[in-house]
Amino acid sequence: MSFAANQLRIARILWERLQPIDRAVPGRLQSLLADRRFGSRDRRFYRELLLTATRLARPLASITDETTWAALVARACASTRETEGFREAFATTPAPEFSALDLMPEWFAEECETHATPADTARALLTRAPVWVRLQTDDPEEVFADWASRGWTADSHPTLPDAWRLPPETNVSSARTYDEGRYEVQDAGSQAILAGLDLATRSPGQRWLDACAGAGGKTLQLARLLGPSARIDATDTRSAPLAELRARAGRAALAGRIRTPDAPGHAYDGVLVDAPCSGSGTWRRAPHLMACTARSDLLASANLQGTILAQAANRVRPGGILVYATCSIARTENRLVTEAFLARHTDSYQIDTPARTLTPGTYDNDGFYVATFRRNT
Repeated sequence: MSFAANQLRIARILWERLQPIDRAVPGRLQSLLADRRFGSRDRRFYRELLLTATRLARPLASITDETTWAALVARACASTRETEGFREAFATTPAPEFSALDLMPEWFAEECETHATPADTARALLTRAPVWVRLQTDDPEEVFADWASRGWTADSHPTLPDAWRLPPETNVSSARTYDEGRYEVQDAGSQAILAGLDLATRSPGQRWLDACAGAGGKTLQLARLLGPSARIDATDTRSAPLAELRARAGRAALAGRIRTPDAPGHAYDGVLVDAPCSGSGTWRRAPHLMACTARSDLLASANLQGTILAQAANRVRPGGILVYATCSIARTENRLVTEAFLARHTDSYQIDTPARTLTPGTYDNDGFYVATFRRNT
């Protein structure tokens, strides 16, 4: 048996063990690749093949021929040192052709609301995502020197001065300047949500609530944008992400601006609702969601989002602002939630700035949506 054929045999075994393709896939994949029989190159190789197969899950579900399976995955996987031999062995084998839209859920074209066509958006969501970081220092030269010493090449974002792009798979947490809190991993689209709001002049005050903080990427960014006098309460229904947020805030020397109370207060100058959603804007990084998200999931998310947004609205003081954001590009979770909120709060809220969708791939970013409301009474 050739080396590539043995790789295929193992990949097929791992693919079967990875099933079903659901929201638990990342944990199962990590467990599968933790096998001590795999070296670091093996892990990179099989991770790339399995993530590629996950992107192709819809057509692969009907393919039983092993060689056809290999051909489809070999053509679509990234060209790296680890995949070179596998691609040479199988990429030229005849196999069915699929468009980017063929790989999306059946509801995608109707729900997709971006500045690009659904087909172009689908193609962007199938590209390999880079690593984006956000600088948390006013003197980045030491960060750049640290990266250069490791052979990392970084590219600046054209409109976000703190956003820098590194190649996929860069182990950014291994650097000294990361341990010192001088930068954090955060997608460029995620950074653009708050960076585009001009909070330094538009926020009526420095007391904010991050109502769905998670591990706190936007919480840390908010603390930086608002400055030393910022006081941010960060809450979440899950304790583990909040513990990670506290560690990140300490590393970034921002713990004095951020606290994680058991329950939020009231009368905040601003409230950020980074709502749980389908994650359709982040499918480059989480392709398993592309394969397992149904229209019913969008509707369930929208109901939850509406509830969270209504609760958050009661915590904004008159004159304050309410920011609604998702990492979705589906209208059910974005525009329709915004319209429903305004319809229920016609007397107390108005749109402060027009809602916008950040199209996946515009600047090699993930997709996001943001709408900002201001409380009248």
